[in-house]
Amino acid sequence: MEDSFRAGVGLSPLRGLCVARDMRRLRLSSYDRSGGNEDFVRVYKGQPHELGGINGAGIINHIWMTYASDDPASSRKLVLRMFWDGAGKPSVEAPIGDFFGVGHGLRTNYSCAVLSMSPENGKGMNCWFPMPFATGARFEIVNETEADYVVLYFYIDYEKHATIPDDMLRFHAHWRRDNPCDGIPPDIAAAMTNKDFQLEGKNTSSEKNYVILDANGRGHYVGCNLHITNLRMTRDWNWYGEGDDMIFVDGEKWPPAIHGTGTEDYFNMAFCPTQEIREPYHGVIFGGDRNWAGRISLYRYHIEDPITFKKSIRVTIEHGHDNRRSDDYSSTAYWYQAGTNKDMPPLPPVEKRLPVAIG
Repeated sequence: MEDSFRAGVGLSPLRGLCVARDMRRLRLSSYDRSGGNEDFVRVYKGQPHELGGINGAGIINHIWMTYASDDPASSRKLVLRMFWDGAGKPSVEAPIGDFFGVGHGLRTNYSCAVLSMSPENGKGMNCWFPMPFATGARFEIVNETEADYVVLYFYIDYEKHATIPDDMLRFHAHWRRDNPCDGIPPDIAAAMTNKDFQLEGKNTSSEKNYVILDANGRGHYVGCNLHITNLRMTRDWNWYGEGDDMIFVDGEKWPPAIHGTGTEDYFNMAFCPTQEIREPYHGVIFGGDRNWAGRISLYRYHIEDPITFKKSIRVTIEHGHDNRRSDDYSSTAYWYQAGTNKDMPPLPPVEKRLPVAIG
């Protein structure tokens, strides 16, 4: 089994289709067990709702979900959790919309290699990150909307194996937010020229950087989505970027070996982008309004270039050059590691997850 499994994953998806695989395809879903057409579950407010569990070894290959809610911020108020191998803490914990790649409490049509939101209006949410487990998997969703219940439809497609290789890492995803980021105090910023505020200064540490991921163990980081709400009201040039990415591996000090040159550069764009683009591994889902006002959503997935770590990893980015800006930042980081990470901070309460009102 192990040789054929490795042969299959070692090839491209198309070339690997001809390799025999010793596994069985199975699914957890919300289909109506009575044979009727009520193919959903009711996720009642308050208590975690278990979507299902799997015993034994396997690999999740695809998750599809959709739900009905009148709450405009529902995708920040529904929380998705995943547990591997009997762990008491979730390896995946994020608002449902952010997990599937779109922040700000929004859903919209887009696609990349590992995540998508599909019509109608982004309500068909998909994930193709592989998620191995050796002894079991469990899935929960929590409804923190105002409604008594939310109607949820789902598929969780997986391969059932007798065993999986010992060196397979466990999938993790975690959501963070700083609203606002710790920038220059308004009275000091008001006394500066716009050029000084936006472009000057020197950052020779990472102390105030926005933290996308801070994890301990052995594994590799495979990317993030980042969502920014521009909170600075000005007619001057109001570019939210110029923030260098700084990724610290195994406890290294500043400057790290992986040090970037600006916000859009990490996300594989250039020159203060406003145009939307959705590529397999990077993209701009929302580019902001005129003068970069309002909502911005970016993603970068390290599918061909994962960043490995043996002891720890700290993925950070400046919020504006020299951390001078005080915008709303939120992100979901995705990574694989040996075992399950027990050090992630708890998800903020629902009132701390709500999107900033625009208008």
